[in-house]
Amino acid sequence: MTTKNILLLCGGGSAEHEVSLRSVKFFEECLSQFSDFRTIKIEIDKQGQWVDGSGKRYLLDGKKFLRAFEQDGDPGLKIDVAIPCIHGYPGETGDLQSYFEMIHLPYIGCNSETSKMCFNKITTKMWATALGVENTPYIFFSENNEITDSKVLEFQKTYGDIVVKASNQGSSVGCYMVAANESPLKVLKEAFTLSPFVLIEKRMRPRELEVSVYEFDGKFQVSYPGEILTPSTTFYTYEEKYSSASQSTTMVKVENLTPDQVQTITDYATKLYHGLKIRHLSRIDFFLDNGKIYLNEINTFPGLTSISMFPKMMEANGHSFKAYIGQLINNL
Repeated sequence: MTTKNILLLCGGGSAEHEVSLRSVKFFEECLSQFSDFRTIKIEIDKQGQWVDGSGKRYLLDGKKFLRAFEQDGDPGLKIDVAIPCIHGYPGETGDLQSYFEMIHLPYIGCNSETSKMCFNKITTKMWATALGVENTPYIFFSENNEITDSKVLEFQKTYGDIVVKASNQGSSVGCYMVAANESPLKVLKEAFTLSPFVLIEKRMRPRELEVSVYEFDGKFQVSYPGEILTPSTTFYTYEEKYSSASQSTTMVKVENLTPDQVQTITDYATKLYHGLKIRHLSRIDFFLDNGKIYLNEINTFPGLTSISMFPKMMEANGHSFKAYIGQLINNL
């Protein structure tokens, strides 16, 4: 039996670094149950260094060998498959995938182009519109100046409460809720410090629904929708998602949806998965507002912490994550 060397990357340079360190434990647990997989976990620290648990630095060379950075003559270890378990930069942004593609290293997850498109909130909305997937009213800007200020204020006058979002940050990072009677200009400036492009959306107070979308036994799968339940006064922030003090709860199988609403979510998820060439796994999030379904966002490498919805919805759909990841690796 041939052993496969699996490079399990975690960390990264984004605000979601710590969540990645929690997600990677789920992968370690699943992969440890395969006798023919050898897992090598490497953390990309916030300075961009690739380090093991002892702090020893490594590099992945163009021949797919993982080598000790400061050890002359290290023969290295030939890597067979990479798993970029990183939320945000440089995993979901497509940067790592571009390198894997250049050196012809098989990896889990979306290709570099799809990762870039889905991570950017603006391009995601533009693609959704092109694919016939409803999403919330929006405008976007590439410069922070008086003209931008004027257009943002005009948008706010039209729609009332708005959301200001840095376009290429994690789902809850760089997001600001602005009431109709508040000025958005301060947070607009802050958003531009996080991203060269800023998105402005009409704020909704919807039910937040999501589905796991993946392939199992060669068949495309969309799970039944789950729901994020937050207190009525709370936005589903980064802290609400991951803090031990979070007041939010999750429902793996949502209640009180009509068959038409479930079908719309399934249809939209299918259009997005195939239209954007999503690969292997994703969690796609939707809003339900006044009976209508809207796309919220696409997560090309969803969280896999103990409270994360992706593996729970997959299990409720009749598939174990362990069997799923084993299939993926063996089919690459």
